[in-house]
Amino acid sequence: METSKTNYTLCPKFEKAFSILGKKWNGLIIDVLLQDGEQRFVDLAKKIPMLSDRVLTERLRELERECIVDKADSLYQLTEKGVALANALESVKHWSHDWVTEEECS
Repeated sequence: METSKTNYTLCPKFEKAFSILGKKWNGLIIDVLLQDGEQRFVDLAKKIPMLSDRVLTERLRELERECIVDKADSLYQLTEKGVALANALESVKHWSHDWVTEEECS
């Protein structure tokens, strides 16, 4: 009996998307901007107190480079590309509520 060997590879676009969304804090930053709209840095920092200012600055710059977040007049806001993540993040939230236990979070 001959077995078929399939070589699986990630689609480069899929891999890129997960490299952005899988980076710690990016999903939460995007979610805050989705829920609360444009924010000043200080307001984002207050809403995510466990995130240091240095890391928040790094993540915001990364999200700006990816054209997910835009900064104008000291306000951070999602671009059209960022807003388009709303359904994906909502799906992940639903999945996590159904499948991730409290014990796995501690």
